[in-house]
Amino acid sequence: MAKKVVATLQKGKTDGRGFAKVIKMVKSPKTGAYVFDEQVIPNDQVKDFFNKK
Repeated sequence: MAKKVVATLQKGKTDGRGFAKVIKMVKSPKTGAYVFDEQVIPNDQVKDFFNKK
């Protein structure tokens, strides 16, 4: 019976699978130190995020 409960709980969590957390290291123009750009974006925009400068 526990398996059925777990399966029904996972049924509503399919919304988050369409998104990804992406982290890109960017050099700061002021200090020259590296900073991290973190965003949660849809899966189809991941390549665009890493290609833009």
